[in-house]
Amino acid sequence: MTSAVIAWLNSLTDKQAQATFKACCGSTYWARKMSAARPFPDVTAAEHAARLAFNAMPNSAWIEAFESHPRIGDIDSLRMKYAGNQQWSASEQAGAGGADEETIKRLAEGNDDYHSTFGATFIVCATGKSAAEMLEILEERLQNAPADEFEVACGEQRKITALRLDKLTPPDQQPKPEPPT
Repeated sequence: MTSAVIAWLNSLTDKQAQATFKACCGSTYWARKMSAARPFPDVTAAEHAARLAFNAMPNSAWIEAFESHPRIGDIDSLRMKYAGNQQWSASEQAGAGGADEETIKRLAEGNDDYHSTFGATFIVCATGKSAAEMLEILEERLQNAPADEFEVACGEQRKITALRLDKLTPPDQQPKPEPPT
């Protein structure tokens, strides 16, 4: 985040701020806590508020955040009903795009196994990871005890949210789309 982003976040209505924060995290609880913590005097204060909001989250809020993510490698899921974070999910999971059929199939099966085992969507901070790396992580994490895996998933959610907060840009500073030719 930059000081311009902090000024923009501080200028938003509660409803606008909650929508912006929810797009970064997926948890209504976290978004409300972040909105209520404004105005932020600086980036450090906003980062501290994010940690405090995460630390206070009940399990149900974590699950809501996990479920806001598309399944890794699932193209239909990348077109997800949770369009609020779609702009990030597709680029974060770009490493899954060039995967071979066998890897995609194993990711789909692993995602199903994960959901059956842990009752939530498998999440990993996928930025910079290939499909094969994500599959390896998924298969390793399927061996975790539920309580341990929940903590791992929470850590991944924190990383993803931090990256998304760093990508926030006030609307007046966003690149303009190219006109159609």
